Amino acid sequence: MNCFVTGASGFIGANLVHELAARQHRVKALLRPGCDLRGLAGAEFERLEGDLSDAARLTAALRGCEWCFHVAASYHLWLRDYRPMYAANVEGTRTVIQAAAAAGCQRIVYTSTVGCLALPEPGAGPTPPVDETAVAGESQMVNHYKKSKWQAEQVALRLARDGCPVVIVNPSAPVGPRDVKPTPTGQVIVDFLNRQMPAYLDTGLNYVHVRDVAAGHILAAQRGRIGERYILGHADGNWTMRQAFAVLEEITGIRAPRLRIPHAVALGAAGISEALARLTHRPPKAPLAGVRMARYKMFFNPAKAIRELGLPQTPPRQALADAVAWFRQNGYVTRGG
Repeated sequence: MNCFVTGASGFIGANLVHELAARQHRVKALLRPGCDLRGLAGAEFERLEGDLSDAARLTAALRGCEWCFHVAASYHLWLRDYRPMYAANVEGTRTVIQAAAAAGCQRIVYTSTVGCLALPEPGAGPTPPVDETAVAGESQMVNHYKKSKWQAEQVALRLARDGCPVVIVNPSAPVGPRDVKPTPTGQVIVDFLNRQMPAYLDTGLNYVHVRDVAAGHILAAQRGRIGERYILGHADGNWTMRQAFAVLEEITGIRAPRLRIPHAVALGAAGISEALARLTHRPPKAPLAGVRMARYKMFFNPAKAIRELGLPQTPPRQALADAVAWFRQNGYVTRGG
């Protein structure tokens, strides 16, 4: 297939380009000028420089492509001005999907996030994993990133109802190689390896190998039902932060943190961090949005994607081990980790 990928230099995007090329698909990648291409090293693709706002250029570039993967997104938990993030995530999604439909793409896979799903309020008992039926309203989006992605997902759903061949995928917490930036989850692993993680918050994520997430995108193009959402996660990947650190300790031999920070203390520290950020114009180390999200255990049930798409299920322990190996091999570890 001839494939078009936005956000190809990002964590999921780069792994998707590698997976498409490995399956002998031809890839045209939309990249911003000057972006970091380390994640794409060794992959075969055609480069197209541009952005999400140029509808005419996108439509021309998409002609002849059977599949479009819209992975690009602006992901920030703190900005002085959030308007550019809404423009990229919401209007950019509308522009890409409409351009792909106008160009005649057979399938348009939109990369959303599990952050658009409704989570149960924290309680004393076990946290049940949620699936695609956990519909959330905009009022439940607790920060601008989640709100912008929720609005973008609504755009994708409306365009699917209007006849665009859109399939939506909602990745959980991917880990693995080529996490160049790194992502917030990857940064936790880097900090752990550098012994800069003295304590942890009582939160939880659904860990999934980034390679499985990339494969899930391709499977969504092949088998996904138009207008449907698919959680790309792991059935056994719902781990608390304490459980994830215990696995990292087994993999690396580095002692996991034993001290748990109360959420109230973390919120106070984040508030101070953001106040300083407003003075220094530098992003806060711990944004309030991230700490507020950590109140929830983000556990998910990917049974629909496993059943309908055949989503691979690489063990989460292997995902963490592959991430550790990649960070070590690529110079992210500076303190003997």
